[in-house]
Amino acid sequence: MYIYLMKRLLIAFIFMAVFSFKSSAQTFSTEDFKANLGKTKTLCDEVSSIKIFSDTLTLINMGGNYPNQKYTIAIKGNKITLDWANLKGKKLCVTGVYELHKGRPEIVAAQPQQIAFP
Repeated sequence: MYIYLMKRLLIAFIFMAVFSFKSSAQTFSTEDFKANLGKTKTLCDEVSSIKIFSDTLTLINMGGNYPNQKYTIAIKGNKITLDWANLKGKKLCVTGVYELHKGRPEIVAAQPQQIAFP
């Protein structure tokens, strides 16, 4: 009986977590991004291009190729490991602080839990 209850609670928790993540993720809007600078939010979009500068800096352009991307995800450090060769064209969600880098929208990610595939 105890195991049955625990399984049901686990399923309910997973269900709530998935739907709360989906509802907090949003599509990109320049106005919304600028209005929320400095705040932590989640954005989901398609990976358009990837530029690996070093083992501690990778830039992922979302919603368009550089220099016409909607925003950039700056992967810093070496804690996040992704299948870089097969990432282009995939939908990706990133949670992080909205920042501007050289006047362009950017989110910095350094921890694996900041990246999700919907």
